Amino acid sequence: MHPSPSTPAALSRRTMLAGAAALAGATATAATTAAPSQAAVTPAAAADTSARAGRRAKTVVFRNVRPFGAAKPTDLVVVDGRISNGPAPHGAKVVDSGGRIALPSLVDAHIHPDKTTWGGSWVSRRPASGIADYVAQDVELFRSQRRPVAERAHGLMSHAVARGTRGMRAHADVAPAYGLAGVEGVAEARERLRHALDVQIVAFPQHGVIRTPGTAALLEKAAREGVIDMIGGIDPIGFDQALDEQLDLVFGIADRHGVGVDIHLHDRGEKGMLAMRGIVERTRALSLAGKVTVSHVFCLPGLTDRELGSIAADLGEQDIALTTVAPSDSLVLPIARLREHGVRVGLGSDGVRDSWSPFGDADMMHRAHILGWVTDVRLDDELNECYRVATHGGADVMGLAHADFRPGAPADFVLVRGECLPQVVVDMPRRDMVVHGGVVVARDGEFLA
Repeated sequence: MHPSPSTPAALSRRTMLAGAAALAGATATAATTAAPSQAAVTPAAAADTSARAGRRAKTVVFRNVRPFGAAKPTDLVVVDGRISNGPAPHGAKVVDSGGRIALPSLVDAHIHPDKTTWGGSWVSRRPASGIADYVAQDVELFRSQRRPVAERAHGLMSHAVARGTRGMRAHADVAPAYGLAGVEGVAEARERLRHALDVQIVAFPQHGVIRTPGTAALLEKAAREGVIDMIGGIDPIGFDQALDEQLDLVFGIADRHGVGVDIHLHDRGEKGMLAMRGIVERTRALSLAGKVTVSHVFCLPGLTDRELGSIAADLGEQDIALTTVAPSDSLVLPIARLREHGVRVGLGSDGVRDSWSPFGDADMMHRAHILGWVTDVRLDDELNECYRVATHGGADVMGLAHADFRPGAPADFVLVRGECLPQVVVDMPRRDMVVHGGVVVARDGEFLA
């Protein structure tokens, strides 16, 4: 069963600090009208479908739930891990939900679980003046850790599940200093969590593709061995200082091995825009539409409306997705404006308690709250939109079906106590129950191994 549709009023345009565009546009609320993703079905999405089919074989009824905070409780019938609109068969397992709100599980479209110190001892950080300093401290921290990547990543990723995350795009550092330890460790954690979390892995050349000899060969190896889903890149001009060489190499590997691309782009101004144009050109030339993502994209928020419309049209035409971690009011992406051109935009956690920052918690409901905070939203529809970006937005980036309670949708949802969705975004209540494919994978904020 799914909630009945409604037609809310269009959201108002708001002027955000430092020129950031209004988050919400004339869109329907997340609660009722988000359409299934139009992105191409990725290998990860196909694997998600087959894995669910292989591990779910019985009907579960979640009784007395309020999808999206509906006034009247109802039952959610789950068959083979998906929402059904048919009656539950006799003898089906029943889980009483106590009138809690049911909301779609969240998707973390950008996180670095290989770097985390989550669950370990406190780490005191030193000053850093740029990416090169942070990279050097990454290596020091990696060498100082007694727990392997797989253990640390699993701890953080299972914590994310307990906070309601259903999908995650995990960036893992690839460099001569680590070899493939990062991607292999995250891959091991992914396998342990395959019943509870859908994960895509990006081989991320944090140390630079060109400036650090040996990195390119490791990226090629990771793609050839099939341990990753995407090849990454980083600031082709500002950090690697080799725009064409880096992009040609990254896109060449992706093209040869049939994987996607997800490039970190912190460069602002013309440096960032040159890189964006290079990414669009190569996506078009190699027919990689729907398989390319650019993360952070700090060069977009400062554009004029005309400039933004031009690049957004190109991104929409080539189906290039974007991700933001909402770091500040001036650097968050103009999501509503981009969506007008059909650009998929997801939200992510970024680093969590690593050498770059002591902050972070891999809680995507908290990240939706932060998105609303930095963009200064106050209307209910705007708060709903923050949650939509953290759920369906990330699903679109990853090529996952929307968990929107429609018949056939994946039964991935969280149960919380609350009055309505906007209040949940503001108050961030405990996730009393987390369901993945119809199976309860966390209760009372604790992951069920």
